[in-house]
Amino acid sequence: MSENPTQQAGETRRPGPDHNPASLPSGGRYTLTTEVEFAAAHRLNGYDGNCARLHGHNWRVVIEVTGQTLDDIGMVVDFKTIRARAREIAKRLDHAYLNEVPPFDAINPTAEHIAAYFHQALAADMHSDRYQVSAVTVWENARSAVTFRL
Repeated sequence: MSENPTQQAGETRRPGPDHNPASLPSGGRYTLTTEVEFAAAHRLNGYDGNCARLHGHNWRVVIEVTGQTLDDIGMVVDFKTIRARAREIAKRLDHAYLNEVPPFDAINPTAEHIAAYFHQALAADMHSDRYQVSAVTVWENARSAVTFRL
């Protein structure tokens, strides 16, 4: 009789990943996702509609960092590192009138431009041989978001 009640007589039990960590798949790509939030007002110059008037959003910024190589403890990069850098960028915009904050004093503070802004700022600090910022998604409300990726 088998020691394992779910194992049938004569059946060979193959160890799974929980038995041999070296058997985990390799050669794949990891995508880490984390987010930060900020509140800010803006208006869209040249827009024909309500968004031409001053209004605000509770913006949600979702950052994706992609890598293939894990460090010595098994991480691509610590989530805290990603969030700390993203919070620094969000702090520049939090409770501000975006149309007065560079570069949005020269370009419309659309969700598209905000996503590109975060991506550019994060990519400058978070690019390494092991990982890079692969995408930034900016949500201006629960139904509307834009994703910027290179």
